Amino acid sequence: MSKFSIIKTPNTSSKISLSVERQEVILEINHQEEQLEEMKRRREAEMVASEIRSAIEELSLLAVNLKTGGGAAADDQTSAHVPIKPFLSLCNLLIQVLDKIGPTMAVLRQDIHHNIQRLENFHESDPSIYWDVVEILKKEVNEGKAKKGPTCSKAFVWLTRSLDFTLALLQLLVKDFGRNMEQAVEESYSITLKPWHGWISSTAYRVALKLVPDTQTLLNILKVKDEDDDMLKEEIQNLISLLTPVLEHNKDILRTYGLDKLKST
Repeated sequence: MSKFSIIKTPNTSSKISLSVERQEVILEINHQEEQLEEMKRRREAEMVASEIRSAIEELSLLAVNLKTGGGAAADDQTSAHVPIKPFLSLCNLLIQVLDKIGPTMAVLRQDIHHNIQRLENFHESDPSIYWDVVEILKKEVNEGKAKKGPTCSKAFVWLTRSLDFTLALLQLLVKDFGRNMEQAVEESYSITLKPWHGWISSTAYRVALKLVPDTQTLLNILKVKDEDDDMLKEEIQNLISLLTPVLEHNKDILRTYGLDKLKST
């Protein structure tokens, strides 16, 4: 007997198709998570990986998901997926960079950390279902809770926007490592986060972002031992090429569920 025991109804074939598709996606995600764990073990053994290299590894898993059924056509984002573990691992790497910069980044770090925790806690409530961020969004949207209070939907929105800010900043820096950091930060903030910040959030972020170190200090933080500027630039370009489609995928999902226009106070 087939492992899919289904009561025959007029929609039986579509149910079978959806069930099989879901199983295939879950198997693929499990395989990706095994790869992720192996990468982490190797990283711990080497003890020399930079955040840039680690981010490239996490993004490689997310990129594979987009190519193997996790991504949907532009007009059918309801069947899209965002595997929660590699996505949150990527966000945690951003926290590691902020930690290296120091306590001046505490406001930014706390905001990102709280959003990561919110999604992690929801995932842990039922990992077999909530391995996918999109399943969490569907639940909150269907229950009418997505935009009310500190939700996982809002957490995903702001984590995506934080990564979008990071991408914009890296795109500016990789063009010119001699660029003024304060100007680069201001320009990146204006096109990514500022449109969605109210007065309170905008004021807090502007104060924090003015404390970002100079360009050379940040580049040194991102480097590993014996890495020169050319090597770092190549890695950043690789990171940008992987991060761009992942964020576009996330933004498509946010538009699908009506979450792309959310603003803070």
